[in-house]
Amino acid sequence: MKLSDFPFTVVDWSTIDRSEHKGETGTSFWRTREFGDVRVRIMEYSADYRTGYWCAKGHVFFCLEGELEIELEDGRKHVLTPGMSFQVADGVDRHRNYSRHGAKFFVVD
Repeated sequence: MKLSDFPFTVVDWSTIDRSEHKGETGTSFWRTREFGDVRVRIMEYSADYRTGYWCAKGHVFFCLEGELEIELEDGRKHVLTPGMSFQVADGVDRHRNYSRHGAKFFVVD
């Protein structure tokens, strides 16, 4: 990830409108800001949220609240709890997410 072409910026996330995104099950809510080619989000997953596709995009996901299971296409699974993160590059280890009880994350991609 190359961070370029935008000035120093402070974001008050409470002022950013949420957008709703349906999953295979459940719903995710995103507060999103874009800075050049970089997207920064606060994401919240409802209980029983599962991503409806295998994602090949690179991310840095930092768990703020709740618990997240990341399933890789090859069958591996990892669980994030508050204070943990996962990082993956574009086009590497396609993945999808599931949260049984809901979760909240800070995401950069």
